[in-house]
Amino acid sequence: MLTYLDFEKPIAELERRLTELRETASAGSIDIDSEVAKLEAKSTKLLKEIYARLTPWQKSQVARHPDRPHFKDFVAGMTEEFMPLAGDRAFGDDPAIIGGLARIGGKKVMLIGHEKGDDTASRLKHNFGMAKPEGYRKAIRLMSLADRFGLPVVTLVDTPGAFPGVQAEERGQAEAIARSTEQCLALKVPLIAVVVGEGGSGGAVALAAANRVLMFEHAVYSVISPEGCASILWRTSDKAADAAEAMKITANDLQALGVADRIVEEPLGGAHRDPAAAIGSLKAAIVEEISGCQNLGPDELLAQRRAKFLAIG
Repeated sequence: MLTYLDFEKPIAELERRLTELRETASAGSIDIDSEVAKLEAKSTKLLKEIYARLTPWQKSQVARHPDRPHFKDFVAGMTEEFMPLAGDRAFGDDPAIIGGLARIGGKKVMLIGHEKGDDTASRLKHNFGMAKPEGYRKAIRLMSLADRFGLPVVTLVDTPGAFPGVQAEERGQAEAIARSTEQCLALKVPLIAVVVGEGGSGGAVALAAANRVLMFEHAVYSVISPEGCASILWRTSDKAADAAEAMKITANDLQALGVADRIVEEPLGGAHRDPAAAIGSLKAAIVEEISGCQNLGPDELLAQRRAKFLAIG
């Protein structure tokens, strides 16, 4: 059953009535095709109107929608092969970041990304996509491996931020994030990063200092969550909507600022309404971006990445 966000309540009511009409029709011989068609048209029109004027705060809610596709869904729908590689060879494996060798559209890549989980048990297992130092050190190891064998790196970013707990700090969280960002910038192979949901703080940048940064249409990317920003500036998370507006966190804002290079369109109503279509669109965009970068030599890739990030701001 689809989870509706607060601003989607009018759509929820229409779709509930549609469901009831269809059940009525299946239970008897009443012809209600014309009424169903009218309600479907009205629902689609309302969905278009609402999603055409989403505020930054509402986009944040869409980016966090529990039914949005996660890393494992992208692996299932986007890759022809995937061989997971675990562990940082120093402490342990962090399930908040998953990576491995993959084939996307016939192209061999190293695929790395955050996994949030899709139910209570898996969310706890993957720590809601909040990685610890060993997660970033695993990413560093896999990126180094890709560099050695000349494989493009593709990263899928979807995290509220790096894990802020004491145990992560004890194991060098800040240093691990910095080293992962450094590794991204030092790669001599193409690096394509995609913000597929939330891009939160250094936990996102550590996988997204790329030649090309793509964002899903309703994804967000920011230095801190809107609630966190509001708590600092106004001492209350009730101002999260104001913070989201001020921080310029949407794909359109970030493309205008030069942070994002390309926006990948989502199905009407967000990726959670049609995950297969969203995954298909992203696959096509990634294959195109890899093809565009593969003609560049190592020095050109390094120079391009350096120029991109120095130009921001």
